[in-house]
Amino acid sequence: MKKQTVIVTGASSGIGLEVARYFLDRGDNVVINSQTESKLQEVYNKLGAGENLAMIAGDISQKATGEALAKIALEKFGSIDVLVNNAGIYENKPFLDVTEEYLDTFLNTNLKGTFFTTQSVIPQMIKQNDGVIINIGTPLVYHAIMQSPSTAPISSKGAIHALTLQLAAEFGRQNIRVNTVAPGLIRTPMHDETIDNNAGIHLINRIGEPEEVAQMVHAIAKNKFISGAIINVDGGMGAGHSL
Repeated sequence: MKKQTVIVTGASSGIGLEVARYFLDRGDNVVINSQTESKLQEVYNKLGAGENLAMIAGDISQKATGEALAKIALEKFGSIDVLVNNAGIYENKPFLDVTEEYLDTFLNTNLKGTFFTTQSVIPQMIKQNDGVIINIGTPLVYHAIMQSPSTAPISSKGAIHALTLQLAAEFGRQNIRVNTVAPGLIRTPMHDETIDNNAGIHLINRIGEPEEVAQMVHAIAKNKFISGAIINVDGGMGAGHSL
């Protein structure tokens, strides 16, 4: 397969870290991002600090961060082939307790971060007549759970699902493919050691692993005929539960 240049946001832990590692291990160039520079530097070293790896720390809700990611990808590797919009936040809070400031936190990081980072890389993809955007969504957009009151983050993720379809339509003729991967409950530092108690939320009755999401992200990046798709990697959660 052709070597690609891949930008991964939110790459200092969990799914983002595993996505970056997965592409690196298969020979691609990777640019990693997270908000905290010291943590990102640790991950940069952990991933080998090799010639096919670059890093940019910064808040993804700021448009300048996306622009800096695009700039270093072009300067160091000469192309931008894949953008994985992984950076995001999630938290439960009852709807009636949500303030305007709280809602803006999720809209800024999840939606604006995805929106403007994508805007930063699309011009180069148009020049190349080739590119892939892979957003990270959630099956909870279509499959609500009473015990998980999360209207603020889910509203932002629902907007990302809609954005995926609109971008796929707008840029399909430029050979730019846009898709969303929607993970179920995945074993990441976001969750504590009790996560396995929730295995029954998935039909296969276990918690997902970050590498399983990374496998799907990689497959979409390499497959030239997938666009406008929302693909669940959720152990069957979108279909039902093992209760």
